[in-house]
Amino acid sequence: MARVPAMQAVVDVLVDEGIDVAFGCPGAAILPLYDAMQGRGIDHLVVRHEEGATHMADGWARTTGNVGVAIGTSGPAGTNMITGLYTAHADSVPILCITGQAATTKLHQEAFQAVDIVEIARPVTKWAVQVKEAAQLPWIFREAFRIARSGRPGPVLIDLPIDVQKQMIEWDSSIDSALPVSTVKPSPARVERALDMLLAAERPLILAGGGVVLGEASDPLRRLAERLGVPVGVTLMGKGSFPEDHELFAGMAGIQTSQRWANAAFLESDLVLALGARFGDRHTGELSVYRGDRKFIHVDIEPTQLGKVFGPDLGVVSHTREFLEALLAALDARTAPARDRAWVKRLGDLKAELPRKEDFDCTPIKAPRVFKELNEFYGPETYFVTAIGLYQIWSGQFQRAHLPRHYQVCGQAGPLGWEIPAAIGVKKARPDAEVVGVVGDYSFQFLVEELAVAAQYDVGFVLVMLNNEYLGLIRQSELPYEMNYQVDIHYDSHGTDNVKIMEAYGCSGTRVEDPGEIRSSLEWARKEAERTRRPVLVEIMIEREGNAAMGAALDAVREFEAAD
Repeated sequence: MARVPAMQAVVDVLVDEGIDVAFGCPGAAILPLYDAMQGRGIDHLVVRHEEGATHMADGWARTTGNVGVAIGTSGPAGTNMITGLYTAHADSVPILCITGQAATTKLHQEAFQAVDIVEIARPVTKWAVQVKEAAQLPWIFREAFRIARSGRPGPVLIDLPIDVQKQMIEWDSSIDSALPVSTVKPSPARVERALDMLLAAERPLILAGGGVVLGEASDPLRRLAERLGVPVGVTLMGKGSFPEDHELFAGMAGIQTSQRWANAAFLESDLVLALGARFGDRHTGELSVYRGDRKFIHVDIEPTQLGKVFGPDLGVVSHTREFLEALLAALDARTAPARDRAWVKRLGDLKAELPRKEDFDCTPIKAPRVFKELNEFYGPETYFVTAIGLYQIWSGQFQRAHLPRHYQVCGQAGPLGWEIPAAIGVKKARPDAEVVGVVGDYSFQFLVEELAVAAQYDVGFVLVMLNNEYLGLIRQSELPYEMNYQVDIHYDSHGTDNVKIMEAYGCSGTRVEDPGEIRSSLEWARKEAERTRRPVLVEIMIEREGNAAMGAALDAVREFEAAD
């Protein structure tokens, strides 16, 4: 077998695993890998901060379903990646972070930029490993891809000492291939029991979590819902898994990102079939209200998720698609009676009776009006990216999504600054698609330097900013404390001039202060992004102290705006 540079073998594995783009920042301790990447067909974007690289890999992975790759050197490069690893771990996103490291002979001597990144990363990865023997390199990378994709997907980290990178190994890529990833199939007996419970329920509800998106299970979900006439609600991470214009769409229940009618429907249900959902606290709120007297079937690929928040009436360990296909097959073997449509009709009545107003014409602009304009202007094929804050909550309440993987949100970790790098990753994954990042004025500035990456590499997309010149969510959270302390970021006339920031990076933007100007500004931004192939900002000045509906329990959500 031929002897080749160890990093050549690593790049062979990356290419064979479907990696055609990587995001990173070269440094002295990772240069052998960069040397091996030259001319190998991996498009590399030089980031301005290693956290940005992880979020770009995250956005790419959420869009493609493959493992995103972020690369950094030793020391602070790895520690800067921890937030991105945590974000991917929390949302079950498969990414691979590769870090350089000091030579193995220097690790015990407090060498320059030598840090035990493996131990630091271990709590926020599925696997973190330092390679000490060069001959292990291709196998460890194969195993990293297998682990990232297996079961509940997630991030991995590989740390590469510089001396290990420089070695030669025996390797023949022509006889190598990816390691198999097993599919978790459900117990047939539990599938039958789940079907019994579904058919016996009078007001059943399917709850589609992020596992439906990750499991590519939207099609069998829709087939099951339509065949049984069972409404489908979504969690924030499951948004887009079921078309929101469908008669059976039951909205999003929750104490923040939710619809009034969706909460009402959930509270009237008598059985919930939860698919790949974590029962996160922003979804459930007060558990005694959430659970009520209804029964729960919880399906998850990760066994330890069952019973983590509360014990379900039936737990099923399974890949979501495998479970749904098995449930459909079990249904084929039965003569199921036609379901009374009273429950579906009741859902329609709740939608009509409990809307939230969005067609505000006043100035300052109210946030719901922004999402009304987004829903009307952009089509179902648009990819949306959003992060954390009041704008995320308003987005969950008002923004519509109809296709899986087209609504990207950092749901559990919620790192500020995620949107710009994540949008870059999405656009690199789908170069011909329209990509829109919905951002807040505070979050925008956390990783704003990544605009330079998009400008340098011709990655064009639109940013829609809801600017209230506040840390809006924290200001609202301070209301029970009767304070407004250290949350106001307004100064001069409008605070930071975000349009000038865009221009400083070679991009463009416009500010909107009248609701009648939103549509024309979105039209301009679309054309400008296509013309320049760079990010374009539509900064919308919204009501400074507008509040989003939220509360502590599904039956105690406070509405700050009149319904009509």
